[in-house]
Amino acid sequence: MLLLTALLACSDPAPPPAPAPAPAEEPKAEEGPKHAALFGVVPDHMHKGEVPDKALIDLGRMLYYEARISKNHDLSCNSCHMLDKYGVDNEPTSPGHKGVRGGRNSPTSYLAATHIAQFWDGREPDVEAQAKGPVLNPVEMAMAGPEQVEKVLRSMPGYQEAFKAAFPGQDKPINYDNFAIAVGAFERGLVTKNAPFDKYLSGELDALNDQQKKGLDLFVSTGCTTCHMGPMLGGAMYQKLGLVHPYETEDVGRKEVTGNDADAMMFKVPSLRNIDKTGPYFHDGKVATLDEAVKLMGWHQLGKKLTPPEVSAISAFLASTTGELPMDYIAKPELPKSGPKTPKPDPT
Repeated sequence: MLLLTALLACSDPAPPPAPAPAPAEEPKAEEGPKHAALFGVVPDHMHKGEVPDKALIDLGRMLYYEARISKNHDLSCNSCHMLDKYGVDNEPTSPGHKGVRGGRNSPTSYLAATHIAQFWDGREPDVEAQAKGPVLNPVEMAMAGPEQVEKVLRSMPGYQEAFKAAFPGQDKPINYDNFAIAVGAFERGLVTKNAPFDKYLSGELDALNDQQKKGLDLFVSTGCTTCHMGPMLGGAMYQKLGLVHPYETEDVGRKEVTGNDADAMMFKVPSLRNIDKTGPYFHDGKVATLDEAVKLMGWHQLGKKLTPPEVSAISAFLASTTGELPMDYIAKPELPKSGPKTPKPDPT
């Protein structure tokens, strides 16, 4: 009996254990935009609440292109923030009255209304407040004061009509506050859409090529999204320039506004949307290429020496965030004709 049992055991061995299931593969980039949760959707506009009346936006568009509200009648908002060039002039710093240049690079006006604040140092809270600054800055448009701006605008019947339409019911609609409200209303419509990156996030997986997908992965894994997060890839916080390794600059940044030593070298983190079109880079405009900007940010902000292939991939991804310009919205309108009492240019 024992022998039979042993023979049966030898002739019918127990089946081998089933192989362990293969570990699930990590989703590939081609299977879906795995970083989509870090980013959101670019808004159709940046207005608070409902979109303002068309008359207000139309007035703001005229004022954006209006050079007669500069001392020498030769500079407008569009001179430094060119709407057909992604909101910049591609200069390190912009020439103002009599060609004098400011100390900082002119940032893009596209999508600016979504930012935490305006200017590199965040000294103004929104685009309406920002609109008042350059017109009166002696290095920029150099107007003597709000009253001079109002005098110029009141001298033109076309603006009298446009302000009445935009601010109905007001006894004196042409005033500096209303000027800023109108410009801000127009700027809140300066949105670029349909970037390859947005198409990719919405499910068009072939909208990015392999190099751009690699760059997106590196952008996240390297730590760039610590500061450049959200739909605009930035614009939502302040950060110290030279966080890990010092960056050579005499500009003290936000400390100039607050007076606090803790704000030394703090600047608003710029949005990276359309960044391949808006060079040169950084607050001083001293970095000529996007590759160099990526390399320097990796080192100074994250303490990482990015290799040339890594830099190229990240730059390729950033180029995929460039959207389409709203050409109909930004078309230069016909401006009101000067009246007989319109002040003459003052080149001094």
